[in-house]
Amino acid sequence: MKTFIGSLIAGLLLALPLSAHAGNVTVKGSDTMVILGQRWAEEFMKTTPATKVQVTGGGSGVGLAALQNGTTEIAMSSREIKDAEKQKLRARYNTTGVQIPVAKDGVTFYVNEGNPLTALTVEQLRGIYVGDVTNWKQVGGPDAPIIVYSRENSSGTYVFVKDHVLDGEDYAASAQTLPGTAAVVNAVSKEKNSIGYGGSAYAKGIKELKIKKGNEDIAPSAENIKTGKYPLSRDLYFYLRNKPAGEAKAFIDYALSPEGQAVVTKVGYFPVK
Repeated sequence: MKTFIGSLIAGLLLALPLSAHAGNVTVKGSDTMVILGQRWAEEFMKTTPATKVQVTGGGSGVGLAALQNGTTEIAMSSREIKDAEKQKLRARYNTTGVQIPVAKDGVTFYVNEGNPLTALTVEQLRGIYVGDVTNWKQVGGPDAPIIVYSRENSSGTYVFVKDHVLDGEDYAASAQTLPGTAAVVNAVSKEKNSIGYGGSAYAKGIKELKIKKGNEDIAPSAENIKTGKYPLSRDLYFYLRNKPAGEAKAFIDYALSPEGQAVVTKVGYFPVK
């Protein structure tokens, strides 16, 4: 009996590491990147069925926090990691993390299709989002109050807009916070006097504003974003605690392969290779 129990325990101990490993890759973070991460996972698992890739959103800040507390292997982020987040990684894992650009995007401001405006300057957008501009007629539009939609502060896009459009100023208290870019697009498509922002892949059912710079109106087009001409171009990132290995490396290699970068284009973002 003792021999049987000993053999059973030994067998369980041998099985545990395999069960824990189980070929799983966890990916968490940016809501902007969720649709891209999910498409990569679907395509990757077709050719690598032994590996399960689980992709969830929550925002870039949530993904990077999960990387810090060890509950995700890969964090998706639409902004660069902050110094404070690096310090937390260093304190717990003695690393500042590994940054891998996987796609390009252009933060786009959306208005309702019924809005006659086609372009605004970055300064005008700043005025709207800090609360100095509250009526469309102040920026050449109709005489109507502006309904402002924003993202939660855990969103990398929220941080990007605060840093690159608001120059670090706080959002107006009247800005309504919505839980994801899809929710912003849905709200702007229904409210004719509204404005919102998000990734270019979500810009469907609404009008994308161009950025007015001098005498030129610059569209968030593929060419302008890839070359950096569009003023609000940005990279989208994977972050890991250490150099990728095993199933995570295989998944990232796929995302950066010609097949994976073709998925980027199909989703509506732009390849890095």
